Amino acid sequence: MSSNSLPLTTVADSAQATKLFFDQYGISPLEFSANEVSAAVGFFESKGFSTDAALTTASAILKQAKIDGIPVFKLLDTLKGFDSLQLSALVSEILNNNRKSTSTLGFRYLNIPKTEILRNISP
Repeated sequence: MSSNSLPLTTVADSAQATKLFFDQYGISPLEFSANEVSAAVGFFESKGFSTDAALTTASAILKQAKIDGIPVFKLLDTLKGFDSLQLSALVSEILNNNRKSTSTLGFRYLNIPKTEILRNISP
């Protein structure tokens, strides 16, 4: 690190407000009732998600339900029947749809074949 006698300066982007305006131009904001948000966050917390993960996942689910025109409570009722593997697959798919295409999320599970199948595939 070099030292000099010049004062530190911060570079302010005078066009930041304009960029923000045009980045969101034509996009209507998504609004949710407090009941929908509480129900979605509570659902994911009850499935073992941490508070931060439940908030992030619930916001993605709420946004996708609004875009698809599906009532949130109907969606949550459908998700109640999912086991943890199905729920993980669904959540990763929805989060991947809401991410940039440069990165994706996934999960791994062990595929252990049954002994009957292994017996028939001997070399």
